Amino acid sequence: MFNGLFNKKAKVYKHIFFDLDRTLWDFDQNMIDALRDVFFDFNLNVVFPDIKTFIDTFTRHNDYLWEKYRLGELKKDVLRFKRFDLTLKDYGVNDQILAKDIGDEYIRITPTKTALIPNTREVLEYLSAKYKLYIISNGFDEVQFPKLEKCHIAKYFDKVITSETSGYHKPCLEAFGYSLSSANAKKEESIMIGDDLEIDIIGAKKFGIDQVYFNRYKVSHKAKPTHEIYALIELNKIL
Repeated sequence: MFNGLFNKKAKVYKHIFFDLDRTLWDFDQNMIDALRDVFFDFNLNVVFPDIKTFIDTFTRHNDYLWEKYRLGELKKDVLRFKRFDLTLKDYGVNDQILAKDIGDEYIRITPTKTALIPNTREVLEYLSAKYKLYIISNGFDEVQFPKLEKCHIAKYFDKVITSETSGYHKPCLEAFGYSLSSANAKKEESIMIGDDLEIDIIGAKKFGIDQVYFNRYKVSHKAKPTHEIYALIELNKIL
């Protein structure tokens, strides 16, 4: 269900800002598909007992390093290499050239994966007829733009603003400020839709715009977003 439909639907929005990964683009499924490719392409079956171990080990290091990158404690190129370097080292392989090669291949193939969150196209088709749509993403330029093209959803968005473009990562207020300024959008006419409670929702709330928390897995929380949905298609009833 969604919060506050009857008393909040009357608000007039003109600009809708979407997160991309895990909100529209199925990051988890696409990551698994890309990691499966590099696992076999680089014969990593001789290093790891099975593909699940490889994926789980990578995910643990990737999540930790991404947080450091978001906080400005790690450079992009280091992140891309280090997550595979640490994954290999956990299983006795100290080969930085191999780690870099795997990292480069992973970046190359990940944007070619096209799994979307259910009903993404239907929702974007509906909303784009009524509002201007935008992406605000902490992802890399060379990955996020091809994702949209390969999935054939780039046409729905007026602008795509990444942290590399703005110089700021969500949930920094400057990331939202840059995005609204770039879209020539007023706060009272804007709403943010995302799956990450801290980065997308609380960040947007602190900045002063309405939010839709896409709580796909029904995670318990104490936040009070403007709206909360459990399936993307519910947006068509709110907006």
